[in-house]
Amino acid sequence: MPRLSEVIAALDALWPPSRAEQWDAVGTVCGEPDAEVTRVLFAVDPVQEIVDEAVELGADLLVTHHPLYLRGTTTVEAGTFKGRVVHTLIKNDIALHVAHTNADTADPGVSDALAGALDLRVTGPLMPDPTDPAGRRGLGRICELDHPETLREFTARAASRLPSTAQGIRAAGDPDALIRTVAVSGGSGDSLFEQVRAAGVDAFLTADLRHHPASEARERSPLALVDAAHWATEWPWCEQAAAQLDAISERRGWGLRTHVSRTVTDPWTAHAPSVTSPSTSGAPN
Repeated sequence: MPRLSEVIAALDALWPPSRAEQWDAVGTVCGEPDAEVTRVLFAVDPVQEIVDEAVELGADLLVTHHPLYLRGTTTVEAGTFKGRVVHTLIKNDIALHVAHTNADTADPGVSDALAGALDLRVTGPLMPDPTDPAGRRGLGRICELDHPETLREFTARAASRLPSTAQGIRAAGDPDALIRTVAVSGGSGDSLFEQVRAAGVDAFLTADLRHHPASEARERSPLALVDAAHWATEWPWCEQAAAQLDAISERRGWGLRTHVSRTVTDPWTAHAPSVTSPSTSGAPN
């Protein structure tokens, strides 16, 4: 069986920490470098529910997309929820490793997995990494559909192929407009409107679209917007990442057992459709 340090070296080759954004917090949070690794769990969020799942599974390593301590800390006291995560991991000899923005821009990266889940054909990165001579790395992906769909149909495609969440899928634009090309970006993507417009695509699928940026984007161009839950747009990466580690394990004869958490850690748990309009809500005229 490989040691943790060997597995981490393999993960760092897939998603080099040097390619993470400066503000990010990636890499190994806890773990004994010489400890043996036999079972690995992949998940989006390093929350207690996922850590408890890793304990029950008997995992030696938990790999998450989101950092545990993005803004740093001065304590891992067990009375705090993040401190309790660290205590649980260490008590059960489970290492935690994070691949965040270095996985977003990788080849393949988070948006490749998102495009794959939607059965879209990737033609290139939305924001190419200038250090990649092959032009494959970068943030987001530009994609094509095999055949045109209306925005209504494409929204239904996203709802049927991405993991189910309370939010579901929202869309902005003419429901009957034809969609041939799409930009996708896993996670929060409303900082990318300028690049998406420059790409000339028909629609942009991402997460966490806020009112003002989305409203202004719709006023500036006919670009259709498709808004999914943050967790749902990044979860497909877990399956992709597990498959990448499986391939490495097979080549090296490690015999690792990899697992992908199906636990929904999206924070929203309920959704009620609106049924009234301003004229019928009882508000004064």
